[in-house]
Amino acid sequence: MAYQSINPTNGKLLQSFEHMSPAQLEQALAQAQSGFETWKRKSYAERAAIVKQAASLLHAHVDDFAKLATLEMGKRIDEARAEVKFSADILAYYAQHAQVLLSHQKLHPKHGQAHIESSPLGVLFCVEPWNFPYYQLARVAGPQLMAGNVLVVKHAGSVPQCAIAFEKLLLDAGAPVGVYTNLRISYEQSDLVIDDPRIKGVALTGSAAAGRKVAARAGQNLKKSTMELGGSDAFIVLDDADLDKTLPWAVWGRMYNAGQTCCAAKRFIVMESVADEFLAKFKRALQALSPGDPMDEDTTLGPLSSEAALLTLLAQVDAAVQGGAKLLLGGGRMARPGAFMQPTILTDIAPNNPAFRDEFFGPVVSFFRVKTEEQAIALANDSDFGLGGSVWTQDEARGKRVASCVDTGMMFVNNIDWADAELPFGGIKSSGYGRELGSLGIHEFVNKKLVRSGDAPAPA
Repeated sequence: MAYQSINPTNGKLLQSFEHMSPAQLEQALAQAQSGFETWKRKSYAERAAIVKQAASLLHAHVDDFAKLATLEMGKRIDEARAEVKFSADILAYYAQHAQVLLSHQKLHPKHGQAHIESSPLGVLFCVEPWNFPYYQLARVAGPQLMAGNVLVVKHAGSVPQCAIAFEKLLLDAGAPVGVYTNLRISYEQSDLVIDDPRIKGVALTGSAAAGRKVAARAGQNLKKSTMELGGSDAFIVLDDADLDKTLPWAVWGRMYNAGQTCCAAKRFIVMESVADEFLAKFKRALQALSPGDPMDEDTTLGPLSSEAALLTLLAQVDAAVQGGAKLLLGGGRMARPGAFMQPTILTDIAPNNPAFRDEFFGPVVSFFRVKTEEQAIALANDSDFGLGGSVWTQDEARGKRVASCVDTGMMFVNNIDWADAELPFGGIKSSGYGRELGSLGIHEFVNKKLVRSGDAPAPA
């Protein structure tokens, strides 16, 4: 039973779901293709009315959606509410701005007139993860539905109820059947979907391993794809950083969503002159976190998403220690029911240690000391990933200079505030390719058609 809703706070099975049968999958794809033929002909105003209504329904039922996410993947209730609200904001943003973002781009040829116009590709297949069960859906649904595409979506097997709720949201908002379809399918069925000629594009958010497989399959079919594949973001603390302002961001950046965030701060690169003070304060702050029921407003540390996620992380920490890393804090599971991991700090991580390259998807800090700004930049760039990162300094010009030298898709100076529908999200290297959100996100799956006019004689 691949689609199981299990509460990670106590390990109890909430509900199970069967995979779609081949006949059900075929019906879903046929309805999506039929839905596209209708949806692409709707005006921006007609699409916007539905997408805006979905945003309004999310805002009106924040608690209902949030509690479902907390039950299925353990997200603390205040973080779950924030995710629902941000998802609504994304939908509302594209409902308002899509027409302008996709307006004709005028060109200036030597003779006649020319422009580039944007038109939808068709049915898109989206594969989405469990860590943000609504936001991940909203950031493809908002731009792509407003662009005139329709979506068939394979959500993570651990959040089936969130997936059902989001599909129902769009139907309740007035979306025609086939415009947004939740697929409960196996990996083998996913390959069949990518191969299907009705599918015109593929978007995945997940691991690098999953990205390689899905991108290869899409490539074999000559289909456009975007990949967001995780990260190991550097949190660079320069010698002039204001630690009173930096530390709260360090805790939030590593521990938000129990550390299960692609663009979380994961590698803390701190200049030697402030390293001892930073590390001591950081350790105390992590020790002060209060584990408990994520439904409880007073809880500041929730569980990981599943028992499997916890066991994977524990094994990574053990391998790091066996490879020579020092365990400054934590390193084990908590003595309580559920998938709770102790906040953990690893230091003295050598380049040949697996922890030097791996992504820790949970509350594990990798701590590094450097002597110079140049060493900080070099270490930040010595990563297979390139999603995001941040730099902390009282000299903003210096921060921007360092940010420009780090090879990632996103860099932040004295903040890690990526939650804005207008800002593009995505990375380079093993973090994938393509962008979601912002003006770039809505252009990923549209045909950029050149139209040139003008009465001119044929060449002699």
